[in-house]
Amino acid sequence: MIIQSFLIILGIFIFYQLILRLARRYWKFPAPSFIGKFLDSKQRKIMQPSKKIISRSGIGRGMTVLEIGCGSGAFTTDVARAIGEKGILSALDIEIKMLKQVESKLNRIENKDIKNVKLVQASAYALPFSKESFDVVYMVAVFQEIPDKEKALKEIIRVLKDNGILSISEFMVDPDYPLKSTTIKMVQRTDLYLDSVSGNFFNYTISFRNKMK
Repeated sequence: MIIQSFLIILGIFIFYQLILRLARRYWKFPAPSFIGKFLDSKQRKIMQPSKKIISRSGIGRGMTVLEIGCGSGAFTTDVARAIGEKGILSALDIEIKMLKQVESKLNRIENKDIKNVKLVQASAYALPFSKESFDVVYMVAVFQEIPDKEKALKEIIRVLKDNGILSISEFMVDPDYPLKSTTIKMVQRTDLYLDSVSGNFFNYTISFRNKMK
């Protein structure tokens, strides 16, 4: 009975994934705000622990960091603490309702110690920052949602410091999930070069560096 129930749930999940992945192939759009609770859920954090994202992305104390597609803030508070008081985290999303969820999270009593986060509503095609502003730009299950990746990458390169890091993390549950080789090929068409690949097939992070000018 338990095995039968498991197989039914597994079948529903696979069917859902197939339908959703097929739809996403032809229709690209940002994550809607109503899924914010899942994006910032305990289950999500078990699948993609913040500590691993931070470590794999090269994020450290005192850094200036840009999070593109912060969503409801699943990683925002942990990254803010990882960079410390002298660091600055710009949490950017195109959806104002997502940023409202992050703002609400930051206003919780347990997060009152965080003073280094700037919420920014903007498109990845027009980042409202000056040249060479960031040590690290990171995206978690976001890169594939961007229709014009070349345009977004040009903007990322513009705002990255010399030798700065672009970190892209993906996990299998996301209907936009790409293979590691796909992500690498897409980014290596630019001036960014491959720095490191970590994780496994189901949950990985790939880091690229901006070439020294």
